[in-house]
Amino acid sequence: MRFVAELREGDMISSIYLCKDKRTLQTKAGKNYYSMQLHDKTGSVDAKVWDLSNGIDHFDSMDYIYVDAQVTSFQGALQMNVRRVRRAQEGEYDPTDYMPCSKKNVNEMYDEMVTLIHTVKEPHLLKLLQMVFTEDASFVKTFKMHSAAKTMHHNFVGGLLEHSLSVAKLCDFYASCYPVINRDLLITAALCHDIGKMTEISSFPENDYTDEGQLIGHIVTGTIMLDEKIKQIEGFPVKLGNELKHCILSHHGELEFGSPKKPALVEAVALAFADNTDAKIEAFIELLDANHDKGEEWLGFNRMFDGNVRATSRM
Repeated sequence: MRFVAELREGDMISSIYLCKDKRTLQTKAGKNYYSMQLHDKTGSVDAKVWDLSNGIDHFDSMDYIYVDAQVTSFQGALQMNVRRVRRAQEGEYDPTDYMPCSKKNVNEMYDEMVTLIHTVKEPHLLKLLQMVFTEDASFVKTFKMHSAAKTMHHNFVGGLLEHSLSVAKLCDFYASCYPVINRDLLITAALCHDIGKMTEISSFPENDYTDEGQLIGHIVTGTIMLDEKIKQIEGFPVKLGNELKHCILSHHGELEFGSPKKPALVEAVALAFADNTDAKIEAFIELLDANHDKGEEWLGFNRMFDGNVRATSRM
């Protein structure tokens, strides 16, 4: 297999890719052609099928397709001119080659998360965490494989678990520094803050916003999910439940960033900062990784950081 990141202008390619998007367009002369985005775990590349008459079998978006193509350059970006294409058969490809994955071991991260859960002493919060993250095998399986975003940060298999665990570890540190913080509440909120992304974003290989995600969003959906679990736990204190839900509802910190509420509890403030810290550090890491082979220090303007960003000099 030739990964997208390995492609160079002039290459002749015979390989399998995931067709993330396929559109039928027309040239200025009125001739139909296919415009596609071909994808693997290392990136995506624009592709065109200019001649639809010979060697072009039927396929759809989200199919794995075998292509014979030449790599060209168009307006400074690589592009594939596809000459032959067919649907790939099961067994011809490994789906994990088409899904970006966490650099960390997913099972080890999950075990670390379970260990952290067992440090929560408040019985109702402990039971809630167990119901969500250990007792529901189907949920756990999907959670471990899910991304934390479509783009931006942690947009890979295991990303949601990695992000949730990192935020919880930051919050654990905050709690050790500031005794005023209710550690059990904060750890619970940190581990649960993004569970709504399970329904906001579809699973791989699509990894795209669902109707529920577009209409409701993960903050409200996650709060509803937790409220349903809380109602199943006998004697769960109403005030504690409201404080936990407030942390989830306010974890983006500002109304303009999508939070229905601004943080009103010290735990909510801590969660919002931890979430923002991990998201931005990971986004910067991914930016550095994407530009690693270019050997340039200045990486240009970045929308998340609202300015030009630079790789740190190495001695």
